[in-house]
Amino acid sequence: MWDKKETSAGTALDFLPGEAWFGGAVTDGLCQPYTADCCRTLELRRNATPNQTMPLLVSTKGRWLWNGGGMLVRMGSGRIWCSAGTLAGQEEGGLRGAYLGAMRRFFPFCGSGPSEKLREAPVYNTWIELTFHQTQQAVLRYAGDILAHGLPAGVLMIDDGWSDYYGKWSFSAERFPSPGALLAELRRLGFAVMLWVCPFVTPDTQEYRELEQKGLLVKNGRGEVHIAHWWNGWSALLDMTRPKACAWLKTRLDALTALGVEGFKFDGGDSLYYPEGGEVSPDAHSRAWARFGEQYALNEFRVTAGAGGRPLLQRLCDKDHSWGETGLAALVPDALVQGLTGHPFLCPDMIGGGEYRNFYGQGALDGELFVRWAEAACLMPVMQFSAAPWRVLGERDFAAVRRAVETRARFLPALRAAWEHCARTGEPILRPMAYEFGGEPCAAAMDQFMLGEGLLVAPLLQKGAREREVWLPRGAWKLEDERIEGGARRSFAAPEGPLVFEREM
Repeated sequence: MWDKKETSAGTALDFLPGEAWFGGAVTDGLCQPYTADCCRTLELRRNATPNQTMPLLVSTKGRWLWNGGGMLVRMGSGRIWCSAGTLAGQEEGGLRGAYLGAMRRFFPFCGSGPSEKLREAPVYNTWIELTFHQTQQAVLRYAGDILAHGLPAGVLMIDDGWSDYYGKWSFSAERFPSPGALLAELRRLGFAVMLWVCPFVTPDTQEYRELEQKGLLVKNGRGEVHIAHWWNGWSALLDMTRPKACAWLKTRLDALTALGVEGFKFDGGDSLYYPEGGEVSPDAHSRAWARFGEQYALNEFRVTAGAGGRPLLQRLCDKDHSWGETGLAALVPDALVQGLTGHPFLCPDMIGGGEYRNFYGQGALDGELFVRWAEAACLMPVMQFSAAPWRVLGERDFAAVRRAVETRARFLPALRAAWEHCARTGEPILRPMAYEFGGEPCAAAMDQFMLGEGLLVAPLLQKGAREREVWLPRGAWKLEDERIEGGARRSFAAPEGPLVFEREM
């Protein structure tokens, strides 16, 4: 057993030699793994991030820390301190053993995942092309352009702007005069349609007054309806901890599914928009929003608090169109932390970056960055386009994006197998090197990943790069037609990334 000291003030333990820890907040991926020389505070009592959090840390020495009520963690001087109520454990099998032991105890998987339609072909989202100007004609044009430019049909998300205001979850008669005909045509073209929804309710509307009268809006500590200031203004919030509020929303979504809508993008639900001091905590409100969304196999969430193990597609938060820490550089490490915190059915944001303001001026866009983003995403569980690559890219770069889609199709059997194994067992689809190769010093290799146990994927992540270093573990590997013996870090040419190494088992 390992040395630990527990007091009424919390739990303290020492880093073991060579130990590395992972977990907590997905947005902290670039800072992980946490090692003995770290000086860092992790606030996991309330999700203050725009992405997923779990009150969990797991280590390469088989140790785990968990606090179902949320925890504060401080690291420094080779020690870790956790707030009161934190549980600690030790498992055999290094990082893999620690994750599996904690997962089985605290967030076991339910045996299914989100719809396989999200996996089989790229997902397309109308947001960056149309922003708040969603119309029936524009959506049909976007779908037609996808096919006309040689990309396969897949799930199509119609984003914010299809309804008149928040809480009125029916198609705007002005913008979508014939929604049934639209959905039928998209279905004929091969698309499955999802709609953007949120828990926000626009004040001074018929829906607001009805919900206020019925007591179905979130209230603050003074018993007043809470009005949140969020990215689109000021709104009340539907109280999804109340069964009648869930029933109210389901009635409206049922009317949409009867028209032919197959699922929903559940945006919002950020803990930071809910009040402290209400009947339940902000994180509890966020979890209630996620629980509601589970009933739809076609779903997407950007932010959850303590929803590890649930059958949800969980997207990385909107990234900048940049090579740096707020953009491409964060994709792989954040995705690996998603897997280690129980959120394996993941999407590495919209290709090129989901921060739509970056796409206002086409001249400022970086075609190479867009291509590298597509290459990094193509072997992750869900690959999602929003900005139309045929519009923002030149012919050469768009051809490279199409090759990335073809790479996904080539390795789709491996992705299917890893996805289905994950749904049964809870093992991550994407795995850090230390998860699969615990006996090797590879915990810091957070810019590459294993897809299941058989494929090592190393995308190009730096501007101008035509080669990259890869930590290739011991054993035999195949890169295209070349057989390679692993056991060291070495450089490989990558004229048309990503590098994909097949493991000889």
